[in-house]
Amino acid sequence: MDPVLSAAVKTHVNAAKITRQSKSNLALAFVSLGPERKRDITVFYAFCRVIDDIADSSELNVTDKRVRLQAWRRMLGAANADEPPLAHDVRRLIHKYSLSTDMLEEIIAGVEMDLSISRYATFEELRVYCYRVASAVGLVSIEIFGYRNPRCKEYALELGLALQMTNIIRDVGKDLRDGRIYLPQEDLARFHYSETELQDRQHSDHFVRLMEFEAARAREFFSRAAAALPAEDRRRMVPAEIMGSIYRGLLRRMELDRFRIFEKEYRLGKLEKAGRIAGQLLKSFLNLPQQASV
Repeated sequence: MDPVLSAAVKTHVNAAKITRQSKSNLALAFVSLGPERKRDITVFYAFCRVIDDIADSSELNVTDKRVRLQAWRRMLGAANADEPPLAHDVRRLIHKYSLSTDMLEEIIAGVEMDLSISRYATFEELRVYCYRVASAVGLVSIEIFGYRNPRCKEYALELGLALQMTNIIRDVGKDLRDGRIYLPQEDLARFHYSETELQDRQHSDHFVRLMEFEAARAREFFSRAAAALPAEDRRRMVPAEIMGSIYRGLLRRMELDRFRIFEKEYRLGKLEKAGRIAGQLLKSFLNLPQQASV
C-alpha cells in the first residue's frame, strides 16, 4: 500500500496532501486551475487515489477490500460513523456540481474489477475496464473544470481511453509482477506472442509488433479526443490537455525505444514535463487547436 495514502486513511490527512505527495502527472495538470476549482478537483483526485489504493493494497485480503469499497459506495450518499473527512468533502462536490453518484460508483466498480479479473479475452472486455477507471474519471473531472458544449463528454471519454491504454503499455512489466495481464488475449494471438513468452519477458519482434498495435490504438483514441474537443471549451480543458500532452510524449518515447518496458521504467523528465505544461498554457492563451500526433 502507498504509505502516503495509507496514512491518509488512518489519520485523516487532507486531500491536498494526498495529491501533493502522490507524485502524479494529474497533480501537475492542476497548475492551470483557479483556487476554487483546484481545491475541488484535488478532493475528487484524492477520492480516486484512495479507492485505487484499497484495491492495490498488499495488506488487505479480497474480502476486506470489497468491504471497504462498499463502505465508500455508502458514503457517497450519506454520512457514516467514523468516516474520514474526505467522504464529507466528496459529498459536497456531488451536491455542488450535481455529479452523478452512478459515475463515481463506476470508478469504484472499475478498481473492483482488479479483485477478480486478471486477464481480458478481447479489447471490448478491456474497454469496459478502461471506461470505468479512466473515462469515468474524465467525465467527472470535466464537470468540475466546467464546460459549455456537451460534446466535451465525448472528448473526456476518448481521452480517458487513450490515457489508460498508454498506462497499460507502460506498465506491462509491473502488472505481470502483480499477476495481471491487461493486453487482450486476442491481441497476443494475433501477433503470435504467447502468454508464456510474456511471462518470460521476451522482447522479440512479435512483442514489438504487438506493442506497436496497442500504441496505434492509443493514438487513435488521442486523435478522436482532439477531434471531439469543442473550440469554446479548450481553455477549460487545459488540465486534461496537459495530461494528454504528457502521455503522448510518454507513448512516443516508448515507441522510439521499441518498447523496452521489461527493462526500463518510462517517464518524462521534469524539464520535458514543464515544457509540455507551458506549451498547453500557451495554446490555451492563444486558443489554438490541439494536435494529437506529438
